[in-house]
Amino acid sequence: MVQDTMSKAEILQLLNDAYKKRGEELNTSIKLTKKALEASRKLQDSSLIGKSLTKLALYAMVKGEHEKSIKLSTEAINCFKSVDDELGAADANYSIAGVYYKSNNYHLGMFHLIDCLSIYRKHGDHHNESRTLKSLGTVYEVLGDYASAKSVYEGAIEAAQAVGDKNLESNAYNPLSGILLRYGKTQEAMDLIQRSVAMKQETGDTRGYAFAVYGRGKVYLKMQRYEEAERDFLEAVGIHKSVGDSFGIGMAYTKMGHLYVATGKIKKAKKYLKIVVKQSEERNQSLLKYKSNHFLYEIYKGEGKKRKALKYLEKYLDEKDATVNSQILKVIHNYERISRMRSLEKEASLAREKALFKRKQEQMEEATKMKQEFLSSISHEIRTPLNAVTSIISLLEERSGEKDKKLLTSLRFSSKNLLRIINDILDFSKLDSNKMKLETRSVRFKDFIHNIHSTYHGLAMEKGLLFRVNIAPEVSKYYEIDETKMFQILGNLVSNAIKYTEKGSVEMSIDLVEAQGKTDVIHFSVTDTGIGIPSKEKERLFESFYMPPSVTTRKEGGTGLGLAIVKKLVQLHDSCIGCESTPGIGSRFNFSLNLKRSKPPLQTDKTLFKQLKGRVAIVAEDNEINAMVMRELLKKWGVTLKRVNNGKQAVDMAKEEKVDFILMDIHMPVMNGYDATQMIRNTDNPNRTTPIFALTADSTVLNEETGSGYFSGVLLKPIEIDRLFEALVYAQRIKPEVLS
Repeated sequence: MVQDTMSKAEILQLLNDAYKKRGEELNTSIKLTKKALEASRKLQDSSLIGKSLTKLALYAMVKGEHEKSIKLSTEAINCFKSVDDELGAADANYSIAGVYYKSNNYHLGMFHLIDCLSIYRKHGDHHNESRTLKSLGTVYEVLGDYASAKSVYEGAIEAAQAVGDKNLESNAYNPLSGILLRYGKTQEAMDLIQRSVAMKQETGDTRGYAFAVYGRGKVYLKMQRYEEAERDFLEAVGIHKSVGDSFGIGMAYTKMGHLYVATGKIKKAKKYLKIVVKQSEERNQSLLKYKSNHFLYEIYKGEGKKRKALKYLEKYLDEKDATVNSQILKVIHNYERISRMRSLEKEASLAREKALFKRKQEQMEEATKMKQEFLSSISHEIRTPLNAVTSIISLLEERSGEKDKKLLTSLRFSSKNLLRIINDILDFSKLDSNKMKLETRSVRFKDFIHNIHSTYHGLAMEKGLLFRVNIAPEVSKYYEIDETKMFQILGNLVSNAIKYTEKGSVEMSIDLVEAQGKTDVIHFSVTDTGIGIPSKEKERLFESFYMPPSVTTRKEGGTGLGLAIVKKLVQLHDSCIGCESTPGIGSRFNFSLNLKRSKPPLQTDKTLFKQLKGRVAIVAEDNEINAMVMRELLKKWGVTLKRVNNGKQAVDMAKEEKVDFILMDIHMPVMNGYDATQMIRNTDNPNRTTPIFALTADSTVLNEETGSGYFSGVLLKPIEIDRLFEALVYAQRIKPEVLS
């Protein structure tokens, strides 16, 4: 029974004692915190109630009780808001962020962490600033943005040192050691992790010590000191079991799988990896799930056991696809929150002091930068595997029979549809910030329009609709257009028309309005016999995230982004889009564009391949699958490929011999593509004037100033084979000094 006389100071001391015991006596921590909560309720102190609930939420998260943790945190936030305690609300929000990014909802975790970081920096709370930066680093690392992860981990260390908190400092050393290990700096990684282990021993943080020992085991494994690595992993597992940390156990078991494969103990490796698979499936630990499934696939593949290898490969692909699709949909649904956060940060009060205004502005700029870095990371994360998929489809189509080509056509449609969704998300961000530019090239216009028809014809047939395309004979064969953006405009309009039409037809018409010198005014219209749109709803139809009430209860659904993007893309072409619609009869969307007539574009048919025969190219690409696909593609054109894994290797190879082209990935370990290209251009080597093309899955590169004066062009993944061929052929026809 809690005494009525327990004071506020006694309750705070009780919470502090409970927090200190969390590493080795988690159940005791929970018991003491519940006692503090009961005493706080008797005092009717909302701030103390919120603090108690926040700590209970943290302990629930450690135990993997995610729903309970979010419920407790939400209740805590309400308590803090009632007494205007901004810092307390941030603490509760931090617990929610931890739940999200540990359950694979990285985007939501990042949004909450950014909110917390702004508040902690506003109040000069370096302790919590360090915790938040360390968590942000974890999110960046999962998304594959190791440079950003390294930067925020270093920031976490500085914040921890500012308040002399060795526990927080050592928490950041652990993952930073892993980043250094990835960059091949093994001894630096060992020095850092040994420092982390020593600090954890000094502070008595048992759970933190387990993660530090696990990190040291990873370094030992890299150094092939297998006995020491096994000892550390087993010690970490023992501690994690004692505190009930299933994620920590799974991490250690996964690395033990790698250790036993390296030492030839395959049976043992399978045993631990299968434990991880089972545990991760039970607790929905997605990251562990697809890592362990992929590793088991590699093991069985190496043993020649194709059936079992296929089983784990399918599990891995299912989880990976589910993760990608989940991230895409959730980014769509939460983009409004990013925009709201950014706009709120811009609204600094004019009545505040000058120093406060300046600090707010700095916080706004940092939050915007983090959002852009997040979009850049997820762009790279999704486009990189898509690049392999689309390129392999193209290679397979050339060597497949008619029956297989039908399957490949379906696969191509699916990949293009996924790419369209990704483009919608990322392009909306760039359009919203006025950073989008048109990237035009000569296109066989009628073929392009017929490709759109082919893409959506099957979808119309499934609904029993007639989908027609009418192109006026006066329309030219070739125009300079941005294929991707034009496909987004017409694709969104056609897919919407099919989606909201139950019977009848959808018709796309292209007509020549007038010819003006080398430019034609082309009128586009998409007409359907669908449900139509009431006049009162048409005014808001092109607003971001707006869904007309007349369709929101229907099965078609939607994200509310499509028409907003169409409007912005048409405006990018210096035009505007109109809509005519009658409920129950149908709708007609139309716009006109000024298109420049052009000469026929290059085609990658076999008669032209000889133009590249005998050429030599350096390809800097750290992704094995993408490198394999690029090798097959260039080999078909008679180009000899010299592949390197990072920017530094590309610089070193450029010094050795003259080549005809350099294809440079942007995001690589050790040295990125920007720095490598700048070094090649600015140092004495045989390739200072060699055409260098940026090869990237990050769509934001197209609008960045960095490196713009060094690259001969940018090829965005998934790479269009025709565009790659055209770029290489064109580059060899112009004088080298033009490219320098």
